[in-house]
Amino acid sequence: MGKISRVFEEARKERRKHLLEPEAKAVCTEYGIPVTKFQVAENTEEAVRFAEETGYPVVLKIVSPDIIHKFDVDGVILNLKSSEEVKDAYKRILVNVKKHKPDAKIVGILVQEMIPPSTEVIVGATEDPQFGPALMFGLGGIFVEVLKDVSFRIAPITRSDAEEMITEVKGYPILRGYRGQPPADINAIVEILLNTSRLVIDHPEIKELDLNPILVYENGAKTVDARIILG
Repeated sequence: MGKISRVFEEARKERRKHLLEPEAKAVCTEYGIPVTKFQVAENTEEAVRFAEETGYPVVLKIVSPDIIHKFDVDGVILNLKSSEEVKDAYKRILVNVKKHKPDAKIVGILVQEMIPPSTEVIVGATEDPQFGPALMFGLGGIFVEVLKDVSFRIAPITRSDAEEMITEVKGYPILRGYRGQPPADINAIVEILLNTSRLVIDHPEIKELDLNPILVYENGAKTVDARIILG
């Protein structure tokens, strides 16, 4: 737990209310929550080297303590398939951020693997003032945004709780395999819910956690974006 404690301590020292994405993903990894491969580059040469180590295609994202919503500043570029595209994207992101948020401190640029599309789910946690951390589960996209098709439990949860959270959402048949779609790995989702429960119980300084989207395959799952807000 020393590594995680250092991450939170660093954020406190810098008076940040949120973890940087690579910090949030490092915390998730320590708790057995699978995330996409990533490295933080500080120049174009590193970005190309990390992209080639990761394997194309890759995604580039701005890393800044002053920017939570990266798309709002055009700080994300997807589906980069060559070193030239990576170099160009790196420079474009810096220009975009400078235009939208000129005073933002830039730590670097996240180089992340771009994984194949699949069923998207969301796992979240919020601090309820009366009951403590509440976990949320739902399918991604329209199911959360429009239909509000989600389930909740107060942490800590059991395996049975996690399984019930998954089966309670109206979109559950999609996870089972619908109209020729392959079934999703339900056990992988259960493990993510259980590990998220452990994380928020162990670290009450977490005010809000958002794993969105998580792409779930027939075997396994990976978290694409992770956000952790501190109290």
